[in-house]
Amino acid sequence: MSLSLEQMVIDNDIIGMNKYAAKGIDVNEQTLAVDTIKSVGAGNDFLGLPETMMNVGLPSHPLLIDRRMIGLWEKDGSKDLPEAAHDKVLYILENHRPEPLSEKATKKIDEIIKKADREHFKEE
Repeated sequence: MSLSLEQMVIDNDIIGMNKYAAKGIDVNEQTLAVDTIKSVGAGNDFLGLPETMMNVGLPSHPLLIDRRMIGLWEKDGSKDLPEAAHDKVLYILENHRPEPLSEKATKKIDEIIKKADREHFKEE
């Protein structure tokens, strides 16, 4: 078995995006961009329009996936998803300070471990 902290960070981002989308997506004149579609015309390029950029993140709000225009992405170093995930892993490892478990929780965990030891490591 192998483990990738970067993959865990990417998976966390995808799960977060799905949870956000599951809350529901507003459907209205602005999010449908009806006026923009009418003015640009079906089959034409919408990607460079401000309305597209305003609406592109609405359904999911990713933390790592970069949806900016390519020029801005390149200006900021052109980091791909694995590189961004690696940076996030380094940040977490350097800065995250978990809350210690309560004495009650620690005691309960110790009880579970002792019980498992008794059940699985019986002397024969």
